[in-house]
Amino acid sequence: MMPIRTTDKPFKITKKQVYEAYKAVKSNQGAAGVDKETIEQFEANLRGNLYKLWNRMSSGSYFPPPVRAVSIPKKSGGERILGVPTVADRVAQTVVKQLIEPDLDPIFLADSYGYRPGKSALDAIGVTRERCWKYNWVLEFDIKGLFDNIDHELLLRAVRKHVKCIWALLYIERWLKAPMELEDGTRVERICGTPQGGVVSPILSNLFMHYTFDLWMARTFPELPWCRYADDGLVHCRVEHEAEVVKAALQARLAECHLEMHPTKTKIVYCKDGKRKGKYPNVKFDFLGYCFRPRLVRNLRDNRLFCSFNPAVSPSALKSMRAKIRELGLRRRTELSLAELAHRMNPLLRGWINYYGRYAPSALAPLLRYVNQTLQAWARRKFKRFKAHKIRVSQFLQKLSRQNANLFVHWRLGMTGTFA
Repeated sequence: MMPIRTTDKPFKITKKQVYEAYKAVKSNQGAAGVDKETIEQFEANLRGNLYKLWNRMSSGSYFPPPVRAVSIPKKSGGERILGVPTVADRVAQTVVKQLIEPDLDPIFLADSYGYRPGKSALDAIGVTRERCWKYNWVLEFDIKGLFDNIDHELLLRAVRKHVKCIWALLYIERWLKAPMELEDGTRVERICGTPQGGVVSPILSNLFMHYTFDLWMARTFPELPWCRYADDGLVHCRVEHEAEVVKAALQARLAECHLEMHPTKTKIVYCKDGKRKGKYPNVKFDFLGYCFRPRLVRNLRDNRLFCSFNPAVSPSALKSMRAKIRELGLRRRTELSLAELAHRMNPLLRGWINYYGRYAPSALAPLLRYVNQTLQAWARRKFKRFKAHKIRVSQFLQKLSRQNANLFVHWRLGMTGTFA
């Protein structure tokens, strides 16, 4: 008779899976959850914490703690509530995400771009630009509070269809039910939604929208191209009436799935250019930080200017980036050297230029001008000889940008902007 191994666990989760998940969480950093434990504090007893998590997950006794409610400002105004899990819970969610993603991602359609490996927001911008040249009209839609309003029953129906791992299903259900803890300690039970801020939430929302919109769109309007990034989407149409029909049908479809189309962020836009005539109220839209509108561009063959419907960094994105620079408070940090200023600013500048510089990089000029103005204000406070001489400090930085171009990212790329 075989002896009974009391150490066997009902769920086969390896310690390597938990460790690989932890490495992914560490690389993404993130804030502390309701237990106020940071990644650094979690690492102080890394072996013990990971063992405890593995032990509970593989025995089925792991129950996620509440997520911590964190308010962040929206670019369009107002606030968005994130649900921040604890570090340990982020590791647990990553274990499940890394298990289910290889099976779920292949079922998603090509024009679903959000939170997917091998796809990016810039890919969505590129394909949208080409389609705006081919189609006269676009329906820009936004889903009001997608992450907060996903129907649990409908979501779990889709999850059970594609996820066959018993323990993954068990923990997904528990994460959906985990309450949210507000700043005053009040706990709010959740009957719908998956917290924005959770590791597993993006892939769950993609699965929900795969059935709610993607497959529905391919079935109902197969001749019309579309693009979706999480809760933001576009449908390209041939005539205005077609866009109105799609909008009404989509509104009804979302209502069937207990979602609501955002009333002010949804609109029908005419993709006006040099050949498309006529006056219409909406000839521009914002998508993923880019503003699509009629713009003068230069024909590379004959060097002539012509009007084309093209993307460039949006005014709201520029405003957000300037606010981020202001938050650094560098103008008054006269104890810092110019190299230290560059060390703080360059990661931000590099990311912004890589993203917003892909299309119409010249539209970044107002941001680069603001960066240089920040450097001027810093120099006038730090050096007495520049205090009352705007022109002199401007000339100093202009010369420095030529002699030491590697100091700041935009200098290195020749995007020095103006120092006036």
